[in-house]
Amino acid sequence: MIWLVAEREIGSKLRSKAFLISTGVLLLIALAGIVIGGFASKNAAAESMPVAVTSETASVVSALPNVEATEVADTAAAEELLRSEKVDAAVVPGEGATGLTVIALKDAPSGLVSALSQAPEVQILEPATTNPLLRYFIAIGFGIVFMMAAATFGGTIAQSVVEEKQTRVVEILLSTISSRTLLAGKVIGNTVLAMGQILALAAIATIGLTATGQSEVLATLGAPIIWFAVFFLFGFILLASMFAAAASMVSRQEDIGSTTTPITMLIMAPYILVIVFNDNPLVLTIMSYVPFSAPVGMPMRLFVGEAQWWEPLLSLVILLVGCVVAIAVGAKIYENSLLRMGSRVKLGEALRG
Repeated sequence: MIWLVAEREIGSKLRSKAFLISTGVLLLIALAGIVIGGFASKNAAAESMPVAVTSETASVVSALPNVEATEVADTAAAEELLRSEKVDAAVVPGEGATGLTVIALKDAPSGLVSALSQAPEVQILEPATTNPLLRYFIAIGFGIVFMMAAATFGGTIAQSVVEEKQTRVVEILLSTISSRTLLAGKVIGNTVLAMGQILALAAIATIGLTATGQSEVLATLGAPIIWFAVFFLFGFILLASMFAAAASMVSRQEDIGSTTTPITMLIMAPYILVIVFNDNPLVLTIMSYVPFSAPVGMPMRLFVGEAQWWEPLLSLVILLVGCVVAIAVGAKIYENSLLRMGSRVKLGEALRG
């Protein structure tokens, strides 16, 4: 019976032209974003790189293509320009075979290093695990996908629950199946649809990155994307149970927002936090262990290499425990509120029965 309810949810959504068109547009936007990002990174690589030089290294650097040399007095002055981000790198006298040292702020400028006749000694002032710009865009990607998918299908569940109450269809359904079976079918059906979208986006990302020659980014993103899909699966089940429970407490479509707004805020919070604090290890660590934000926080930490091998497993266990609790509480609220018509059911009353 659960699968029959799930099939009904899936079928009604797949027959909706609005859903199919919006999914197609979402996939096209994702593909366009990846392609544009690939071309932008190539164009950025072709632009002139500002480089600080001393009088001893100026003649060597000035002869290189796509390099804009700024002469400074000594190494200390070059490092000052680097820290103020007025130049991307500095080439100063060194003790290696080439007599040169390349100094960078966060990561070594591979184009500059390879342009020199022999690889010089490289010093990094503030080592970075990933490219800051790439890190920012990956944070936006994880945040948007989680927020849009959870909000879209969570809202679908809420509307479906209220529609069945408003039209009294739920009374007919409950004469045949139990409320918990109905809830499980709704959650499973929408989870299948949401995971289908996530897998489609993962396929689009793979195709786009391969087509634009971003194989290094794809290799780095492989494991985080897989973990994102796993965390999203259980995170969405948790949220879907809460959406269904919240919607069951009202009897009109206009009142859905009054009970589902707190859940919507829980969905938006990880999106905002991961963008604002994508370079803050403490905030990302906290996010990776909170059930509502773990689907975004943990994949980000895996992408930047800040998580140990056991941390995703521990975070997943915490998420599963949260999932069980949310399902138990949600099922109780849903069961106690589904047949109560009229004014909004208070949370305390829904829990007491």
